[in-house]
Amino acid sequence: MLFNSLHFLVFFPVVIGLYFGLPARWRAPLLLLTSYYFYLSWKPAYGLLLAGTTLLDYFSGVRMSQLATPAQRRPWLYLSLASNLGTLFIFKYFNFFVAAAGELAALLHAPFAAPTLALALPVGVSFYTFQSVAYIVDVYQGKLPAEQNLGRFALFVAFWPQLVAGPIERGGQMLPQLRKHHSFDYGRVVSGLRLMAWGMFK
Repeated sequence: MLFNSLHFLVFFPVVIGLYFGLPARWRAPLLLLTSYYFYLSWKPAYGLLLAGTTLLDYFSGVRMSQLATPAQRRPWLYLSLASNLGTLFIFKYFNFFVAAAGELAALLHAPFAAPTLALALPVGVSFYTFQSVAYIVDVYQGKLPAEQNLGRFALFVAFWPQLVAGPIERGGQMLPQLRKHHSFDYGRVVSGLRLMAWGMFK
């Protein structure tokens, strides 16, 4: 779903209308559901990777919050980093490095069978991976308490306005905003729509 598509022009006002029309307790679930709908509209299989990243880092963060020393927390940090950065490497950089190795082998006249992976790069994978990694590092270093609510953490990772194009948000900045009750503000809505229009038509 591109931001300048007809699909989005229907999606956006429906989500905003439902958000301010629903009781406060249903707003976060609405945003989570619509965030996954937004992401799955690109390709449903991408959702498995997003959900896997979310679950791994949620439980890693919670587990680290239960451990007293950096030495005890470190295995969970390494697990998260290996999984997140390894996944990013496979999808985004593996074929590049294999091709570079093949070119080097050709220069040296060395035999080299270059394997490649026929994998499409998941939309936004760099943004949500680095955002989740930054959260895990902050929890490990004690800069941020681990988020105990799985739904809220899932929304932090998958929040649709910045999921596929950034910016990368730190947990200490975004998670408190997801806990707040937000009231309709006409002036801010108009200002936001103007910025959106400027971005689409400039």
